[in-house]
Amino acid sequence: MRNLLISLLTVSCGVAMGQSALKPKINAGADAIEKKVITWRRDFHENPELGNMEFRTAKIVADHLRSLGIEVQEKVGVTGVVGVLKGGKPGPVVALRADMDGLPVTERVDVPFKSKVSTEYNGQKTGVMHACGHDSHVAILMGVAEVLSSMKNEIAGTVKFIFQPAEEGVYDPKLLKDGKSGAELMVMEGVLDNPKVDAIFGLHISSITEVGKIGYRNGALMAAVDQLGIKLKGKQTHGANPWSGIDPIVTASQIVLGLQTIVSRNVNITENPAIVTVGAIHGGIRQNIIPESLDMIGTIRTFAPEQRQLVHRRINEIAKNIAASAGATADVTIDTGYPVTYNDPALTDKMIGTIEGIAGKENVFVQPVQTGAEDFSFFQQKVPGLFFFLGGKPKGQTNPAPHHTPDFYIDEAGFTLGIKSLASLTVDYFEMNAVKAVNAQPSKSKKDKKSK
Repeated sequence: MRNLLISLLTVSCGVAMGQSALKPKINAGADAIEKKVITWRRDFHENPELGNMEFRTAKIVADHLRSLGIEVQEKVGVTGVVGVLKGGKPGPVVALRADMDGLPVTERVDVPFKSKVSTEYNGQKTGVMHACGHDSHVAILMGVAEVLSSMKNEIAGTVKFIFQPAEEGVYDPKLLKDGKSGAELMVMEGVLDNPKVDAIFGLHISSITEVGKIGYRNGALMAAVDQLGIKLKGKQTHGANPWSGIDPIVTASQIVLGLQTIVSRNVNITENPAIVTVGAIHGGIRQNIIPESLDMIGTIRTFAPEQRQLVHRRINEIAKNIAASAGATADVTIDTGYPVTYNDPALTDKMIGTIEGIAGKENVFVQPVQTGAEDFSFFQQKVPGLFFFLGGKPKGQTNPAPHHTPDFYIDEAGFTLGIKSLASLTVDYFEMNAVKAVNAQPSKSKKDKKSK
């Protein structure tokens, strides 16, 4: 009986004991590997690759994981890499994810490792740049893999490292597989199975969050995103005789204004924000010709399923009815994109203490909802997940460049905090679930009493 109580007490204190045993090793390992991680990041930054074209990046990742003795699977979701590290002790399975692709952006930042890669995208010549920090994500997760593999025998569980392609979409629609890409395709191909993942963690570097700080949010963090297309058909005529035709340009202008009333008059913005943006209108060829038709494209951002349905319905009603009032017709298409990036409340509540312990409670804050989107959400639809923002803004900077811009810049001083956070979340999750497993076992003493 005494031995059983000692055993249970030891396990019930497991998180604290696990922290005291492994956290110093994690911290020391992260500090020791900082320069190597920065070197990796600069190499990826100088050699960016677009979605489903990350061949060089994937090879570097796969070679590194193999050098650590980690089981590696390549070409998952076209160019994705998955590594499996089996700890020396049994336990749950935690997945850690980094996205690998760059963007069709021409870099303006004057750094020695500036991207000089160029390509043709959507019929236009453009540079290629890691303008959203995915190069940082890859380098950080490579560092986490090295730190955790060094303590493999002490880990009570399995770590699955997911290096994902095409978070920003594919370079060419022909590179889609079964109509899917990125996280959605990896999930379809079973990345969360064999072994089955119990929880997943991920981070995103932020150019507007100061180095040393971490932002998170329980529940909905980032928006669901959908693509909007409207084809308007009117009647072509001479620009000097507009009464002889049906002007799709004027009609499109009215539709753009009408769509803004969805957010201002239909959506309950006290519960969740929403966005309907028309990003481009293509139509017409000459100043004195009213064209027969034009195309409009845009983006939709929402934070709840019911809200998503409402916005879709109102877009159809407004576009078609305004077109009909002008004598034109509107063909509306809405392509469903990424779901809401939703942090599992129970998992978040349980693990936020780990992040506060690493970064300092004063440096961890509740992040406002972000109208950007992330396909990490496809993983979170299948297993509990926690996604957070890692500070990358230089201290004291007042006007940081936004993501997806030519002037996007990240301070590499925040990388070690990212390594420590992901590694610590992993080992703490293992410890917490080891406690749960032991506490769930029936007491032997009760069985003995019944047998007597």
